[in-house]
Amino acid sequence: MRLVTHGDSAPSSVNRYLLPHEHQVIMVRRHPAVLLRPVGEVFGGLIIAGLLSKWLGDNQQGQALVIVWWAWLLLLIRFVWKVAEWSVDYFVVTSKRMLLTTGLITRKVAMMPLGKVTDMSFQRSLLGRMLGYGEFILESAGQDQALSRVNYIPYPETLYLEVCQMLFPGADPSDD
Repeated sequence: MRLVTHGDSAPSSVNRYLLPHEHQVIMVRRHPAVLLRPVGEVFGGLIIAGLLSKWLGDNQQGQALVIVWWAWLLLLIRFVWKVAEWSVDYFVVTSKRMLLTTGLITRKVAMMPLGKVTDMSFQRSLLGRMLGYGEFILESAGQDQALSRVNYIPYPETLYLEVCQMLFPGADPSDD
């Protein structure tokens, strides 16, 4: 199963990092579970702001009420920022390397050549198993790489098998 086939509409924010001789094989966004904490903060802040409004409104504390709602507005703006960041973060596997592009204003591109990967595994927490995400752990021979962990990967089993197939193309599945 190909998650993204050659030539599918990859955003230009990803295509600009591809070399002319390589082609994209897999491209996925991080799982939306990365937004669970910001969502919880916004809703928790809304509940607290509502309760404080009720309590402060009864006590005629208008200025404190304004501060409470401005604080919640800042939480909401932070949430919108996190969603915007999530929308431009991609994990990409090309014919030659793996890339993780992150960041909205300051763009970061972490990369590991496929030939340098000596070991790859994935792990899933209980929440990850319930929601369908995992974490990739990449290792290379005695070197620290820019790309060693990729959190919040959707459908990690499928991705793991597909990347392993690229890393070990001649491996016969019946050898196991």
